[in-house]
Amino acid sequence: METYQNRTPLKNWAEDDRPREKLLLKGRHSLSDAELLAILIGSGTRYDSAVDLAKQVFRKAHDNLGELSKLGISELTGIRGIGKARAITILAALELGRRRDESMVPEKEKITKSFQAYQIFRSVIGDKPWEEFWILLLNRSNRILKKCNISEGGISGTTVDPKKIFKIALDHHATSIILGHNHPSGALHPSEPDKKLTKKIREAGIFLEIDVLDHLIIAENGYYSFADQGEMS
Repeated sequence: METYQNRTPLKNWAEDDRPREKLLLKGRHSLSDAELLAILIGSGTRYDSAVDLAKQVFRKAHDNLGELSKLGISELTGIRGIGKARAITILAALELGRRRDESMVPEKEKITKSFQAYQIFRSVIGDKPWEEFWILLLNRSNRILKKCNISEGGISGTTVDPKKIFKIALDHHATSIILGHNHPSGALHPSEPDKKLTKKIREAGIFLEIDVLDHLIIAENGYYSFADQGEMS
Protein backbone atom coordinates (compact mmCIF):
# COMPACT_ATOMS: atom_id res chain seq x y z
CA MET A 1 0.00 0.00 0.00
CA GLU A 2 1.34 3.43 -0.98
CA THR A 3 1.76 5.88 1.90
CA TYR A 4 2.68 9.53 1.98
CA GLN A 5 6.24 8.66 2.92
CA ASN A 6 6.93 7.10 -0.48
CA ARG A 7 4.90 9.50 -2.61
CA THR A 8 6.85 11.74 -4.93
CA PRO A 9 6.13 15.37 -3.95
CA LEU A 10 4.45 17.36 -6.72
CA LYS A 11 7.36 19.79 -6.80
CA ASN A 12 9.66 16.90 -7.69
CA TRP A 13 7.57 15.76 -10.63
CA ALA A 14 8.84 16.31 -14.17
CA GLU A 15 7.97 19.84 -15.23
CA ASP A 16 5.64 18.58 -17.97
CA ASP A 17 3.64 16.64 -15.36
CA ARG A 18 3.05 19.53 -12.95
CA PRO A 19 -0.34 21.14 -13.68
CA ARG A 20 0.75 24.79 -13.54
CA GLU A 21 3.90 24.22 -15.57
CA LYS A 22 2.01 21.97 -17.99
CA LEU A 23 -0.52 24.73 -18.58
CA LEU A 24 2.25 27.24 -19.28
CA LEU A 25 4.11 24.90 -21.61
CA LYS A 26 1.26 23.22 -23.45
CA GLY A 27 -1.82 25.37 -22.86
CA ARG A 28 -4.91 24.90 -20.72
CA HIS A 29 -6.53 22.43 -23.14
CA SER A 30 -3.76 19.91 -22.48
CA LEU A 31 -4.78 19.47 -18.83
CA SER A 32 -7.20 16.85 -17.59
CA ASP A 33 -10.17 17.87 -15.45
CA ALA A 34 -8.33 16.65 -12.36
CA GLU A 35 -5.23 18.67 -13.23
CA LEU A 36 -7.29 21.83 -13.70
CA LEU A 37 -8.99 21.22 -10.37
CA ALA A 38 -5.58 20.63 -8.76
CA ILE A 39 -4.58 24.17 -9.75
CA LEU A 40 -7.62 25.49 -7.89
CA ILE A 41 -6.80 23.36 -4.85
CA GLY A 42 -3.31 24.86 -4.91
CA SER A 43 -1.25 22.48 -2.83
CA GLY A 44 -1.40 19.02 -1.37
CA THR A 45 -1.17 17.69 2.14
CA ARG A 46 1.36 15.43 3.82
CA TYR A 47 -0.75 12.53 2.60
CA ASP A 48 -1.84 13.56 -0.90
CA SER A 49 -0.67 15.79 -3.73
CA ALA A 50 -3.05 18.42 -5.13
CA VAL A 51 -3.72 16.10 -8.07
CA ASP A 52 -4.53 13.23 -5.70
CA LEU A 53 -6.98 15.49 -3.86
CA ALA A 54 -8.55 16.55 -7.15
CA LYS A 55 -9.04 12.91 -8.15
CA GLN A 56 -10.73 12.23 -4.80
CA VAL A 57 -13.09 15.15 -5.41
CA PHE A 58 -13.97 13.77 -8.83
CA ARG A 59 -14.55 10.30 -7.40
CA LYS A 60 -17.01 11.92 -4.98
CA ALA A 61 -18.78 13.32 -8.07
CA HIS A 62 -18.64 9.97 -9.94
CA ASP A 63 -16.04 11.49 -12.32
CA ASN A 64 -18.67 13.79 -13.79
CA LEU A 65 -18.43 17.59 -14.01
CA GLY A 66 -22.20 17.90 -13.91
CA GLU A 67 -22.33 15.95 -10.65
CA LEU A 68 -19.43 17.99 -9.28
CA SER A 69 -21.45 21.18 -9.70
CA LYS A 70 -24.12 19.70 -7.40
CA LEU A 71 -21.79 19.07 -4.46
CA GLY A 72 -22.04 21.40 -1.50
CA ILE A 73 -19.58 22.66 1.10
CA SER A 74 -20.28 19.82 3.53
CA GLU A 75 -19.73 17.14 0.89
CA LEU A 76 -16.47 18.65 -0.32
CA THR A 77 -15.09 19.20 3.16
CA GLY A 78 -15.83 15.56 3.91
CA ILE A 79 -12.77 14.76 1.81
CA ARG A 80 -9.56 14.76 3.84
CA GLY A 81 -7.46 17.71 2.73
CA ILE A 82 -10.38 19.79 1.41
CA GLY A 83 -11.18 22.49 3.93
CA LYS A 84 -13.77 25.24 3.69
CA ALA A 85 -11.45 27.62 1.83
CA ARG A 86 -10.67 25.05 -0.87
CA ALA A 87 -14.31 24.00 -1.10
CA ILE A 88 -15.37 27.62 -1.57
CA THR A 89 -12.74 28.09 -4.28
CA ILE A 90 -14.03 25.04 -6.16
CA LEU A 91 -17.67 26.14 -5.90
CA ALA A 92 -16.80 29.68 -6.99
CA ALA A 93 -15.01 28.39 -10.09
CA LEU A 94 -17.96 26.17 -10.99
CA GLU A 95 -20.37 29.09 -10.58
CA LEU A 96 -18.21 31.25 -12.85
CA GLY A 97 -18.35 28.50 -15.47
CA ARG A 98 -22.14 28.34 -15.18
CA ARG A 99 -22.44 32.12 -15.53
CA ARG A 100 -20.13 32.05 -18.53
CA ASP A 101 -22.42 29.55 -20.24
CA GLU A 102 -25.41 31.73 -19.40
CA SER A 103 -23.78 34.93 -20.68
CA MET A 104 -22.93 33.33 -24.02
CA VAL A 105 -26.63 33.33 -24.92
CA PRO A 106 -27.53 36.79 -26.29
CA GLU A 107 -30.45 38.26 -24.35
CA LYS A 108 -32.11 39.45 -27.58
CA GLU A 109 -31.69 36.16 -29.42
CA LYS A 110 -34.58 35.23 -31.68
CA ILE A 111 -36.15 31.91 -30.73
CA THR A 112 -37.19 29.88 -33.75
CA LYS A 113 -36.88 26.32 -32.44
CA SER A 114 -37.06 24.41 -29.18
CA PHE A 115 -33.33 23.67 -29.05
CA GLN A 116 -32.53 27.38 -28.68
CA ALA A 117 -34.87 27.63 -25.70
CA TYR A 118 -33.35 24.46 -24.29
CA GLN A 119 -29.86 25.97 -24.40
CA ILE A 120 -31.04 28.98 -22.42
CA PHE A 121 -32.92 26.97 -19.80
CA ARG A 122 -30.05 24.48 -19.51
CA SER A 123 -27.65 27.30 -18.61
CA VAL A 124 -29.70 28.21 -15.54
CA ILE A 125 -31.34 24.96 -14.37
CA GLY A 126 -29.54 22.15 -16.17
CA ASP A 127 -27.55 21.05 -13.13
CA LYS A 128 -29.80 22.13 -10.26
CA PRO A 129 -30.47 19.38 -7.67
CA TRP A 130 -33.97 20.78 -7.05
CA GLU A 131 -36.80 21.78 -9.38
CA GLU A 132 -37.07 25.34 -10.64
CA PHE A 133 -39.65 26.81 -13.00
CA TRP A 134 -38.57 29.56 -15.43
CA ILE A 135 -40.14 31.48 -18.29
CA LEU A 136 -38.77 33.26 -21.34
CA LEU A 137 -40.57 36.48 -22.26
CA LEU A 138 -40.67 37.20 -25.99
CA ASN A 139 -41.68 40.17 -28.14
CA ARG A 140 -43.61 40.07 -31.42
CA SER A 141 -40.44 39.05 -33.28
CA ASN A 142 -39.87 36.13 -30.89
CA ARG A 143 -36.82 37.87 -29.45
CA ILE A 144 -36.06 37.39 -25.78
CA LEU A 145 -37.04 40.28 -23.54
CA LYS A 146 -36.13 38.59 -20.28
CA LYS A 147 -35.81 35.23 -18.56
CA CYS A 148 -37.42 34.92 -15.13
CA ASN A 149 -37.34 32.46 -12.26
CA ILE A 150 -40.93 31.79 -11.23
CA SER A 151 -40.45 29.28 -8.43
CA GLU A 152 -38.09 26.92 -6.64
CA GLY A 153 -39.08 23.67 -5.02
CA GLY A 154 -37.74 20.35 -3.87
CA ILE A 155 -36.35 17.32 -5.64
CA SER A 156 -39.75 16.11 -6.83
CA GLY A 157 -41.62 19.30 -7.67
CA THR A 158 -42.25 23.02 -7.36
CA THR A 159 -45.43 25.09 -7.00
CA VAL A 160 -46.25 27.40 -9.91
CA ASP A 161 -48.81 30.23 -9.79
CA PRO A 162 -50.05 31.17 -13.29
CA LYS A 163 -51.08 34.60 -11.99
CA LYS A 164 -47.42 35.38 -11.22
CA ILE A 165 -46.37 34.25 -14.70
CA PHE A 166 -48.83 36.50 -16.50
CA LYS A 167 -48.25 39.49 -14.21
CA ILE A 168 -44.57 39.37 -15.15
CA ALA A 169 -45.44 38.90 -18.82
CA LEU A 170 -47.82 41.88 -18.79
CA ASP A 171 -45.36 44.07 -16.87
CA HIS A 172 -42.73 43.47 -19.59
CA HIS A 173 -45.18 43.80 -22.49
CA ALA A 174 -44.43 40.27 -23.67
CA THR A 175 -46.57 38.93 -26.50
CA SER A 176 -45.56 35.31 -25.97
CA ILE A 177 -43.81 33.12 -23.42
CA ILE A 178 -41.98 29.81 -23.24
CA LEU A 179 -42.16 27.72 -20.07
CA GLY A 180 -39.33 25.59 -18.74
CA HIS A 181 -38.57 23.51 -15.68
CA ASN A 182 -36.04 20.85 -14.78
CA HIS A 183 -36.37 17.26 -13.63
CA PRO A 184 -33.45 16.50 -11.26
CA SER A 185 -34.39 12.83 -11.50
CA GLY A 186 -33.38 12.83 -15.16
CA ALA A 187 -36.85 11.80 -16.35
CA LEU A 188 -37.55 13.43 -19.70
CA HIS A 189 -41.27 12.78 -20.07
CA PRO A 190 -43.86 15.06 -18.45
CA SER A 191 -45.87 13.95 -15.46
CA GLU A 192 -49.65 14.33 -15.32
CA PRO A 193 -49.29 17.47 -13.14
CA ASP A 194 -46.90 18.86 -15.79
CA LYS A 195 -49.52 18.30 -18.48
CA LYS A 196 -52.34 19.81 -16.43
CA LEU A 197 -50.26 22.88 -15.54
CA THR A 198 -49.27 23.39 -19.17
CA LYS A 199 -52.90 23.25 -20.28
CA LYS A 200 -53.96 25.65 -17.51
CA ILE A 201 -51.28 28.20 -18.40
CA ARG A 202 -51.93 27.87 -22.15
CA GLU A 203 -55.67 28.48 -21.68
CA ALA A 204 -55.01 31.51 -19.47
CA GLY A 205 -52.67 32.85 -22.15
CA ILE A 206 -55.42 32.59 -24.77
CA PHE A 207 -57.71 34.73 -22.59
CA LEU A 208 -54.95 37.34 -22.04
CA GLU A 209 -53.78 37.20 -25.68
CA ILE A 210 -50.30 36.05 -24.64
CA ASP A 211 -49.23 33.00 -26.62
CA VAL A 212 -47.69 30.13 -24.67
CA LEU A 213 -45.41 28.75 -27.36
CA ASP A 214 -43.85 25.78 -25.61
CA HIS A 215 -43.07 24.08 -22.32
CA LEU A 216 -39.67 22.40 -22.00
CA ILE A 217 -38.62 19.81 -19.46
CA ILE A 218 -34.87 19.96 -18.90
CA ALA A 219 -32.84 16.94 -17.80
CA GLU A 220 -29.13 16.15 -17.83
CA ASN A 221 -29.48 13.90 -20.86
CA GLY A 222 -31.65 16.19 -23.00
CA TYR A 223 -35.04 17.85 -23.05
CA TYR A 224 -38.71 17.33 -23.83
CA SER A 225 -40.66 19.91 -25.84
CA PHE A 226 -44.45 19.98 -25.62
CA ALA A 227 -44.55 21.92 -28.91
CA ASP A 228 -42.35 19.43 -30.75
CA GLN A 229 -44.68 16.67 -29.60
CA GLY A 230 -47.77 18.54 -30.83
CA GLU A 231 -49.11 19.08 -27.32
CA MET A 232 -49.51 22.88 -27.34
CA SER A 233 -52.65 23.07 -29.49
